[in-house]
Formats: sequence, C-alpha cells, structure tokens
Amino acid sequence: MTGTTRSSGTLEVRRRKAHYRARHRGMREMDLLLGTFADASVDTLSAADIDVFEDLLEVPDAELFKWMTGEAPVPDHHDTELFRRIQAFCRVLPI
Repeated sequence: MTGTTRSSGTLEVRRRKAHYRARHRGMREMDLLLGTFADASVDTLSAADIDVFEDLLEVPDAELFKWMTGEAPVPDHHDTELFRRIQAFCRVLPI
C-alpha cells in the first residue's frame, strides 16, 4: 500500500485504521495473514506496537510475504518483537 502515512488520532482510531488496512492490502495471502492477526490482536496492541504495525503495513505485499515465509531475510529495522509475534501467529493458522 503506497501513499499512506502513519495515522494520527486516538489509539482506538489508529487500531481501527490499522485493522482495516491489514484486511484490505491487495494481495489475498497478506489480507489473510495480517487480517487474521489483526482480528485476534489489534485491540490489545499498545501505542508502540501500533507504530510498528503501521510501519509494516507500509511494506509492499510481495516483500512482506517473503519475510513472513522466510524466503527473504527481514531487514533489521523491521525485525521487531511484534513482527516475530505476527510471524509465529501466522505459522499456526489453518489457512
């Protein structure tokens, strides 16, 4: 997703926007992976976690998918605790 910037507003508004963006990325596989994580977890993410999640939502789908599947190394600035939580969550999905 290009042309978007980190959302402003209350934490709840940011969570809702991030949830929507996670579900409507463009690449169906990433919609399922990030959207399912967002369904289960976005309401409990801290403001700092939302910052990281919003940054991940800026990464092009094909690149992020390779990181998620281990096809490509995760750049250091994206290799965060939250990214690893998302990756672990997605590994156990029945999809």
